Amino acid sequence: MARGWGDGPIDIGGGARIPPLPRPNPRTLRALAIGAVLVLLLFTGYYQVEPDEVAVVQRFGAFARTTEPGPHLKLPFGIETVTKVPVQRQLKMEFGFRTTRADTHSEFAPDSPETIGEAMMLTGDLNVAIVEWIVQFRIKDPRQFLFHVRDVPETFRYMSEASMRLVVGDHSVDEVLTIGREEVALKAKEELQRLCDLYGIGIEVQQLVLQDVNPPNPVKPAFNEVNQAIQEKERAINDAWAEYNNAVPKAKGEAEQAVRAAEGYALERVNNAEGDAKRFDALYDEYRKAPLVTRKRMYLETMRDLMPRIGRKVVLDDKARSILPLLQLDAKEVAK
Repeated sequence: MARGWGDGPIDIGGGARIPPLPRPNPRTLRALAIGAVLVLLLFTGYYQVEPDEVAVVQRFGAFARTTEPGPHLKLPFGIETVTKVPVQRQLKMEFGFRTTRADTHSEFAPDSPETIGEAMMLTGDLNVAIVEWIVQFRIKDPRQFLFHVRDVPETFRYMSEASMRLVVGDHSVDEVLTIGREEVALKAKEELQRLCDLYGIGIEVQQLVLQDVNPPNPVKPAFNEVNQAIQEKERAINDAWAEYNNAVPKAKGEAEQAVRAAEGYALERVNNAEGDAKRFDALYDEYRKAPLVTRKRMYLETMRDLMPRIGRKVVLDDKARSILPLLQLDAKEVAK
């Protein structure tokens, strides 16, 4: 038979008795009940938001508010639910290929109909190109990201593919493969952002990069040969320009040097001629003033210059009776 609180002691035989159970304190029961309720509320109403996230709180399924990183409380028992959105994290989506392991030596999943269908595009000149690209983005509006579109990742993938096909269709295959890759990536990014803003999916496109652009496998060897020929042509043109830039300035410099040397020589000859003429005029004026002295001085100056050049000479003259009169002037010549 069950015992109640406060029943008397029970005799179990041999003079032993079980003491009665103590009657519980109502205050203690109330405190325990309140503590249990608080613990239940804490476990069902507390949530933590990480630094790179914000939390979207829904009350009975409808949007109520957003909360910043840190500890927060919500209404328990499913009245309010919390969805955490990584707004500060840069997200990435791949098109035309899939990466299975990103490392120093990345591994890619084998081609599948899905990736081939994404990558194969028609260019503006009706050629086919295999375009692989990466889109890096972040969530800028959590409310739009969660509630405006039913399946945002799939919708965003369709938008990116549509933007890339639109831009590639406006360019030739040569532009897509070589010189126009940066322009294609920039225009595709702008078009994708325009679509994101138009449909209000709360995504900001940060970067769009063309990973790899190739012609289809059946025509890849021909494209490679064409590209090699173009590169060889560019290299030959660059070599020719380098030779031109080396030879032409050198020839111009040599021509300029020859012209300057000729001008200097002409100026020297003219100056020498004018100097000789002025010296002759000055000498003639002096000669007119003192013919004998001037003539003798000219004779001595000439002999001074000539004698060191003559060296040893033997003069045979039967009429000579003394040394040669090299320093004497004939009176008749002076009179003249």
